[in-house]
Amino acid sequence: MSYYYPFGETVHPLVQQDRTPKKVFVLGVYASAVHARWKQGNKIICQALAVASEPRIFWDGNPEEAAEIIGRIHIPKELGILEPAGSHLNGPSAKVLDEHILAPLGYTRKDAWLCDLLPETRINSSQAKVIKEKYNPKIEQYGLNPVTIPNRPTAFCDSKRCEEILSELKESQAELLVLLGDIPIKQFLGRVAHIDYSSLQEYVDLFGYGNKSEVVINGQAINVLPLAHPRQIGALGSHSEKWNLAHIDWEKKQ
Repeated sequence: MSYYYPFGETVHPLVQQDRTPKKVFVLGVYASAVHARWKQGNKIICQALAVASEPRIFWDGNPEEAAEIIGRIHIPKELGILEPAGSHLNGPSAKVLDEHILAPLGYTRKDAWLCDLLPETRINSSQAKVIKEKYNPKIEQYGLNPVTIPNRPTAFCDSKRCEEILSELKESQAELLVLLGDIPIKQFLGRVAHIDYSSLQEYVDLFGYGNKSEVVINGQAINVLPLAHPRQIGALGSHSEKWNLAHIDWEKKQ
């Protein structure tokens, strides 16, 4: 089944493109999207409307790519224009990944196999609000497509998806598994390995923040490193100061 963004782009799954062996496997939660600023004249309707799938997993928000992707989207002239959202609104998690997770560990993007529990984007509460209040009332008058992307779920990973991720992990040949936040710990690692923790806090209580430990997955030992979600690490919008400071301290020690 296809899902559609405002103004008609189709949702595409984002998966690792470079399938050569890697040193580290990074598991996030769910895919983000390309965000546009929607304007009518001098009025901003929405500062950051999700309008297309990112060109690749953990996209860095390259402004030229953003402009090209958004420029392909048709919007009735009566409804204004779409332009790239602010630089901090496209690709912020990727910048955190590169600068504050991979770099302190001594890796570059070329060393990493990237994966999300859910490889497609979902609609969060702020996007749902603007779609309901600003976009939906114009659908009938202007012949717009309904937005069919599901809302952000609470369960991101079922048993079938766990098997797919395990297959990617094996293919990657990575010796280190980095988990971003609570959800990959609980919904993936807790399903595929015997562990005594189900959250980042519980892990930190056992091993300390930023310390690796060993688990056995499908009979194979691998080092795991649960870290805070990029939102917390990069202080992106609403975030936990505790985890932000814990990560800053960890970086200083690397």
